[in-house]
Amino acid sequence: MTSLTEQVDVQAFREQGYLLSHRPLFSAQRQARLTAIFERQLAERGARLSDELDTPHFRDPELLEFLLADEVLDLVEPILGPDIALWSSHFICKDPLVGRATPWHEDSAYWKDRVDGFDSIVTVWLAIDPSHRGNGCMRVIPGTHRNGFSEYEAVDIRANTFDRQIRGVDERGAVYFELEPGQCSLHDARIIHGAAANLSTQRRCGYTMRYFSTNIKVLKDTDHQGEPFKIWLARGRDLAGNRYANVP
Repeated sequence: MTSLTEQVDVQAFREQGYLLSHRPLFSAQRQARLTAIFERQLAERGARLSDELDTPHFRDPELLEFLLADEVLDLVEPILGPDIALWSSHFICKDPLVGRATPWHEDSAYWKDRVDGFDSIVTVWLAIDPSHRGNGCMRVIPGTHRNGFSEYEAVDIRANTFDRQIRGVDERGAVYFELEPGQCSLHDARIIHGAAANLSTQRRCGYTMRYFSTNIKVLKDTDHQGEPFKIWLARGRDLAGNRYANVP
């Protein structure tokens, strides 16, 4: 079972804002089942772009088996503590040759009016396909989770997954998250990160699983488009008076 039991890993995460785990998160059988769910959702996407498969667990409750699994919760508990809620999930797929770039951003910048704190939100990025520099793997600027909110500028949405990016990022210190299927990374919601466009012939897909400590209060139960947004109590107890989809 994968966990951050070594204190050095937790300390490294707090200092750098990220961690790479090259051990398989799930068994090969469970990883294959998760991949099959993704392939089914991808086939059903219709006219939507492959990088727009947001909150797929709202549509397919099968994914809760993975999102609430001990393998994942044991990985984030040393960082978040024993009281953990599921915030969101997202299949992020960059198609070969046309996969759009992900501009430099902080996840927390998109949640300013939705939660009352950002210091205890962690994303697990699980590789479905091989993820490397050639096909646009994620990259981060270490230590930037301590900088506060950045200044943004507009970018072309036709070439990017967002319509804005952080201004003036120094990319020289970027760390590239190169992962094989089944391996994962963790990053703080406040860290500056992004990914280049996929100009290779190999698809790059990952599954993001986002969690927060239940001492954070969710201020809105709708997303940025005004659609209903659900959270789950994943482990432990609620500390902030939140409403959960799995708690009466």
